[in-house]
Amino acid sequence: MSSANFQPPEHIENILRSLPMKPGCYLMKDATGKIIYVGKAKKLRNRVRSYFNASAEGNPKTMALRANIADIEIIVTETEVKALITEEVLIKQHQPRYNISLKDDKQYPYIKITWQEDYPRVEATRRVVKDGSRYFGPYAAMWAVQNTMRTLRRAFPYLTCDRVITGRDERACLFFDIKLCNGPCIGAVNREQYRTMISELMDVLSGRSEAVVKRIMTEMVKAAEDLQFERAAALRDQLKAIEYITQRHKAVNPQMTDHDVIALHRDKNDALVQILFIRNGKLIGSDSRMLNNTIDEPDDEVLSQFLTQFYSEVAEIPKEIILPHEVEEARIIEQWLKNKRGGSKVSITVPQKGNKRDLIRMAEENASEALRMLRAQWEADTHKHEQAIAELQEALDLPTPPSRIECYDISTNQGTATVASRVVFIQGAPRKSEYRRFNIRTISHQGPDDFQSMREALTRRFNRWKDSQADPIQATPDGKDNDETWRLLPDLLMIDGGKGQLGIAVEVLKEFGLYGVLPVVSLAKQFEELYLPGQPTPVILPRTSQALYLVQRVRDEAHRFAITSHRQQRAKIGMVSQLENVPGIGPAKRKALLRAFDNSIDAIRKASVDELTAVKGITPDVARAIKEIL
Repeated sequence: MSSANFQPPEHIENILRSLPMKPGCYLMKDATGKIIYVGKAKKLRNRVRSYFNASAEGNPKTMALRANIADIEIIVTETEVKALITEEVLIKQHQPRYNISLKDDKQYPYIKITWQEDYPRVEATRRVVKDGSRYFGPYAAMWAVQNTMRTLRRAFPYLTCDRVITGRDERACLFFDIKLCNGPCIGAVNREQYRTMISELMDVLSGRSEAVVKRIMTEMVKAAEDLQFERAAALRDQLKAIEYITQRHKAVNPQMTDHDVIALHRDKNDALVQILFIRNGKLIGSDSRMLNNTIDEPDDEVLSQFLTQFYSEVAEIPKEIILPHEVEEARIIEQWLKNKRGGSKVSITVPQKGNKRDLIRMAEENASEALRMLRAQWEADTHKHEQAIAELQEALDLPTPPSRIECYDISTNQGTATVASRVVFIQGAPRKSEYRRFNIRTISHQGPDDFQSMREALTRRFNRWKDSQADPIQATPDGKDNDETWRLLPDLLMIDGGKGQLGIAVEVLKEFGLYGVLPVVSLAKQFEELYLPGQPTPVILPRTSQALYLVQRVRDEAHRFAITSHRQQRAKIGMVSQLENVPGIGPAKRKALLRAFDNSIDAIRKASVDELTAVKGITPDVARAIKEIL
């Protein structure tokens, strides 16, 4: 059945007919009741129905999602902004399989100044509380915060102890003796003097160090003239510390006081967002974030999802966010960010020229380089591969290290062009020469069925293993495949799916006498939960483990390969349909053409008019029509 003629089940049809023309969120569920996708809409009726009309046919991810929808729940909201907020909360709560998501939930570190206290302290924190403290950042890593604080302390010897400061203590601590605290506890400085020092420290962190540097320079020159060389040397060291901090902040534009610059780089199945943090005209830091489930999603949707998820976690919302191109929901996101910023306006802009456009290009270059380096570092780091394999063996209690991993995934289009993919990882790295696809044949007339598709793919795989055992020299029946890839059994068989798919894999392994011999695991809930046969409780890999990163890479590669294969199949079917639309071409002539050109649409498209007319029944007029349409 063509997806263009797809008719959803009666239950779904009833829901689609009753959807309101109001803003809100929709939750799509599979047959087990698990939420597999959360979305928001300005008009629920239009948005949800779009998943089931012909316009969805061009997006394999949407088709795969549609094939798994068994129920739809809606939440009506008063405004589009509340729909956005609700969507963000639900995605974070349920982590649906098909939603775009950040690969980690990192909270950025900040430098916190407890300005509400008489004697403010300087601390590192990842939590921002509205208690009167001042926050500076964000920084890309905690080590950057700690380095900055150590340098700051040489220039501004702030308190680090938990004493109650009265100014009447008998003795100061060791930090006073080594000039890393100016001793307010013993009255060496009073409250006003201490707060003035902290105020200057905040000026330096804010990028407004000019006045501070000028004052210290003046005092240093005067101390030298008065022959107070020890004090002059101390002031010189203070200047060096300030210079060290300010030099790390690249000057951008004095008019850009509070901006984030964002760029997106995509390559194959990977997507990375680069963020530049600009405060008070200076680039104070940058960071990059990887995203999941971005295959077949347009750039504006990836950026929109990034904005809502990223800024739901960060403590500080800038007054302007600079993007490489427009996003459809920019005005709604602006209103949401304004609310998070306490009512202060937030703008999302897309510059076409000038300094801001140059910053976009800088961010894009950094994003491309960051993605390249991440890939290269992991793929070249054999130590990490070994660590990942060892962690995975321990987590899954495997008898041997999983040096050879096979992972299977299904991509379907309502039963049309259903494809199973197999990817192979050896010692933690992809072995692309051993990737294989299975065009599912046995269930296409029945509609989509991931369970039976998985059964067919695994059965065909282990039939080939069985054949190779019977005659290890003979190649596979078609004579075109390398027998070695089927003869070797994996150390770990991974199945994309939940307990149902795991049950199918277990049944197939039992049929071939491999159950208990070949370890098998299924990946569910964004594949960070691993299910083993006979164990109701899943294995949860630590978020920072190399084993989790390996599992994610294997999963992503299997999904990418399945989607790519599916797209190729759909393209072939589409070309055949185009061929049938040529005037004068019916089923008989279509079959004759395919037979004459080895079932290759590409060969038909590239053929000359003379070559086409050599096929029985194809006239010169029909041949020219074929050339024009294809």
